[in-house]
Amino acid sequence: MNIDDIRDYCLAKQQVTEHFPFDDNVLVFKVANKMFLLTGLDTWEKGEAAINLKCDPEYALELREQYESVEPGYHMSKKHWNTIRLFKGELDWNFTKQLIDQSYDLIVKSLPKKVRDTFQ
Repeated sequence: MNIDDIRDYCLAKQQVTEHFPFDDNVLVFKVANKMFLLTGLDTWEKGEAAINLKCDPEYALELREQYESVEPGYHMSKKHWNTIRLFKGELDWNFTKQLIDQSYDLIVKSLPKKVRDTFQ
């Protein structure tokens, strides 16, 4: 998997946009203007690819216990975000997509009903 795979997968989801709100290095994917995935482009260039994903707090702890490549969210709320170290090769593309889906779904579920109703 590479950054283009992550980008294409995220942008294929409903109402997803990409941004560089912090600097020209941190790529952020948002749904309805709320972040669900962040990644530093420099980590990909260094061969140390990682993504930050929103996660249910209990499941976040479970993932951290189960996988060495899942850590508390770097520069994020440690309760609600995980950093996934993709370069370690522990998690396959299908599982990574599931984690991205869960992050996206958590944000969508938190949106006001009026906004959620705009999704198909």
